[in-house]
Amino acid sequence: MISVTLDIDVSKTLEIVNELKRHGWIINKDFDFAYYKPEFETFTGLNYDPIKERHSVFTFYDDSNASYFMLRWG
Repeated sequence: MISVTLDIDVSKTLEIVNELKRHGWIINKDFDFAYYKPEFETFTGLNYDPIKERHSVFTFYDDSNASYFMLRWG
């Protein structure tokens, strides 16, 4: 398994997932994905900078799929 992390928002993540599915890739067989939203510190009320940045993680079960993905979106 190879994981690739991208700094993209949820709409771009879903756009990439839909394109992979149009190419015939199957979720849970060829790849998996997860989107992590930004998290802000709310205890002090200074929630300008996130304590955890948004990102998406794509996991591939075949090295060639991961290579294609990195060339296309990495």
